[in-house]
Amino acid sequence: MFSFNYQKPIVVSEIGCNHMGSMEIAKELIRLSKECGADYAKFQKRYARELLTEEQYNTPHPVAYNAYGATYGAHREALEFSQEQHVEVKKYCEEIGIGYCTSVWDTVSAHEIIALNPDYIKVPSACNNHFDMLKILRDDYAGDVHISFGMTTQAEEDVIVKFFEETGAAKDRLVVYSCTSGYPVAFKDVCLLEINRLYATFGDRVKEIGFSGHHLGIAIDVAAYAIGGRWIERHFTKDRTWKGTDHAASLEVPGLQKLVRDLQHTHDALQYKNTEILEVESVQREKLKYRKG
Repeated sequence: MFSFNYQKPIVVSEIGCNHMGSMEIAKELIRLSKECGADYAKFQKRYARELLTEEQYNTPHPVAYNAYGATYGAHREALEFSQEQHVEVKKYCEEIGIGYCTSVWDTVSAHEIIALNPDYIKVPSACNNHFDMLKILRDDYAGDVHISFGMTTQAEEDVIVKFFEETGAAKDRLVVYSCTSGYPVAFKDVCLLEINRLYATFGDRVKEIGFSGHHLGIAIDVAAYAIGGRWIERHFTKDRTWKGTDHAASLEVPGLQKLVRDLQHTHDALQYKNTEILEVESVQREKLKYRKG
């Protein structure tokens, strides 16, 4: 059983592609993330021609309402920012004082984002078995690598961690996340105690452990932090009814504000008494404590 040193929680506002291809919306979501108190605004970077087969590229989006193009490949490209646009996004994050980071899905995107030198780069659950890309992040990048373990077997998790251990990068640079891949995820499928399992298995082998949630509400995130998930990542949007796959599983402004508030309050509360009778109790003890006779 690990005894946690409860450091301040780190809140990641996962904007992803909720900007819908608009730089104006992206910057608004960054600003709103900052105003809500998030520590990082996170985006995504894909190069559809590497990531998708020709058949996948030319197949229509499975949910026509959410499509931004006639084919899935065209849809993906409509939502993608170029490397130059990511430079602009990163600069804006720096100007207003919020961290910038990005998930990468392929080797081209990995090289492009490494060139921007963010604090960390994220690997989504869907690509955590893309070892050509993992090798680039491990060997050609000095920052931290964060990896989600959604839709991943325990044997596959171990292979990933061992891959980073080969160069000594796991303990110093690798952060792994408990995650269930679904949009949104039912509470019974969140499986929070996987955080405990990750600590038992990798707690002394990786840098830190986080939680990437796709559920509704914010209570689960507070519980995730309380059992040791320092990095709390949630999708963020201005309007959950906007067109797209991720909006429905995202927090809006009031939700992100309350999440940051509740995590900070939980951090303040997670400590032992520094004296047997706290100062706040002394007056009540004098007034209310039972005295015989």
